[in-house]
Amino acid sequence: MAPPPHRAAIQRRRWLLLSLLALVTLCWILYPTRTRIPRQVWQDDPASFECSKEDLRVHNVAVIGAGSAGASAAYYLREFQSPCQRINITIYERNDHVGGRSTTVNAYDDPHYPVELGASIFVKVNHNLVNAAKTFGLPIKSMRTTRMHDTPEVIGVWNGEEFGFTQSDGSNRYWNIVKLLWKYGYSPIRTQNLMKKTVGSFLRMYYPPNFPFTSLSRTAFNLGLSNATAETGQQYLETNGVSEHFAHDIIQASTRVNYAQNLNQIHGLETMVCMATDGAMSIVGGNWQIFDGMIKASDAALLLGTTVTSITKDDSSGKYFIKTNPPQPVQLAQDLASQPSPDESAYDTIILASPLQFSNISFSPALPSLPSPIPYVSLHVTLFTSPYPLSSSYFNFPSPMPTTILTTTPPSNSTLPFFSISTLRTILPPLNLSRYPIDPDCYCGTRSSDEEEYLYKIFSPAPLNTSFIEILLDTTKTSLPEWAEDKSAITWVHEKRWDSYPYLPPRMTFEDLKIDWPASEDDEERKWHGAGIWYTSGIEAFISTMETSSLMGKNVARLVLDGWEMEKEEARAEAFKNVEWGCGGGGEPNGWEDLRWESEQAKSEGEEAREEVKGEWKEVKQDWEDVRQEAKEASDEASRKWKEAWEEVQRKWEEAKFRWRKGWK
Repeated sequence: MAPPPHRAAIQRRRWLLLSLLALVTLCWILYPTRTRIPRQVWQDDPASFECSKEDLRVHNVAVIGAGSAGASAAYYLREFQSPCQRINITIYERNDHVGGRSTTVNAYDDPHYPVELGASIFVKVNHNLVNAAKTFGLPIKSMRTTRMHDTPEVIGVWNGEEFGFTQSDGSNRYWNIVKLLWKYGYSPIRTQNLMKKTVGSFLRMYYPPNFPFTSLSRTAFNLGLSNATAETGQQYLETNGVSEHFAHDIIQASTRVNYAQNLNQIHGLETMVCMATDGAMSIVGGNWQIFDGMIKASDAALLLGTTVTSITKDDSSGKYFIKTNPPQPVQLAQDLASQPSPDESAYDTIILASPLQFSNISFSPALPSLPSPIPYVSLHVTLFTSPYPLSSSYFNFPSPMPTTILTTTPPSNSTLPFFSISTLRTILPPLNLSRYPIDPDCYCGTRSSDEEEYLYKIFSPAPLNTSFIEILLDTTKTSLPEWAEDKSAITWVHEKRWDSYPYLPPRMTFEDLKIDWPASEDDEERKWHGAGIWYTSGIEAFISTMETSSLMGKNVARLVLDGWEMEKEEARAEAFKNVEWGCGGGGEPNGWEDLRWESEQAKSEGEEAREEVKGEWKEVKQDWEDVRQEAKEASDEASRKWKEAWEEVQRKWEEAKFRWRKGWK
């Protein structure tokens, strides 16, 4: 039996516990828990606010286009709207669906199998789309590439003769990294760092002081993004130390599948966007549901299948009259127009949310700031199903084939017939299209996986004929039994030609956001009033994605609302200046000098406070620049040490190989 503890030991333990308790108490006093401040939001009931007469004016807004930019403009107009503002929003869309270039078709014409025909994915840094999907409760699926059945490789880069690089699925992530570093050295890491730096600069466009922006060109310059847009992707990568071999094999494959352009044709910023693929995702059933949700949340009047044919400005009233084909509903036109007409409506503000060159809208009078037409890529998308896998002999690759085949320029510099081939998934055809002799009227059992067919998607610069598609398939290998009724290579096909995205050569300037304004707004300050015609598609030459179009729609919505507030404040100031003072004898009222003095004093104090804030902002900005410079120097130092360590590893590896070979001999 152990002896009892000594009294001194017990005393030491007590002092230790008391010391720990005192330390915890001291920490609690010095570092109290952070008080959670409740977030203040607008109240839903406008009656709780004191609304002036200027607030009672109803603003009529027309949005032309129900794609990403148009839906976002309508959505954020309603989101940013103050309780006193009154807005009527009408969206015109010439197609019979919303979403613009984000649309789906049904494989086998079966609604159970929707397939993205246009914009297929977005990524986790796409704040607008991700937040909207969460807000509307849309189911999100990860687009991490997975292998089909027993396919060991999921991505392959084909140069017309052979696969220059293949990548395994996500479970072999570290092996993929080792393969990249072994073949391309430090270039993958340099590319990743460059991408993060460039995308980080772009994300600053979402927040003040860069948001909202009135000039895309100036904002891009201020954020340092003009350096990337001023060079081709090839030049930008070379400037930043990325090897030509890695750029040709990997990065160019990404620019071709995303924008159908090679590195010597596309600017450096869009090149970096192609490499920002972390957290790729899509909406189950189609990404168009995001924009459908935005339009419904905006409470806008949506006119599908309605083409805007002309916009006429009335200089006397400052309003814009829209004509459409077919004509608008009479009731809607009468609700909106100051001069009722069955085929036109009047608006204070128009947001043109589609490329002007494809709209065929006539303007009267002509626009003072006409956006320049830019060439768009003519992309052919072919969706088809087949019971046959891809041919290994055509690609000179051992079977089975990679799930996604990207391309880069061949050694002979010839033109390949396609940009990419993707095996999307396997699906069961409907019973009435099954190759097996099954009677749909009496079928009640489970179906075998042998009936599954491959669903393929091909991007190409020209339409593909059936005979070429059959060459891509291995028709000698099939799991079909001898008694299968139909062994045709292609069981369903859908083709679509898109004006998908603009050609993106280097440039420094981009289109204006406002392309027309009332005649009275002749000075630069008044030009940014809410009334006028706003244009969102100028951002497509900068970055062409669903997210950037949504950002521009959001930006324009904020500028329009700020412009209305500017108009209201100017109207109040004008009314105060022109007020007639009644004082019997016709002079100024008693106390006018005191009032004027107080006004001047308040103005002076406001100017002093403004200058003080500007000075503090300059100091903060300088501190930020110092911190950023220190971080850059630390990053450069870390990169240098990493490079030296990597070179040392390579040197030791070469020495080890030399000793091993020498010992073997």
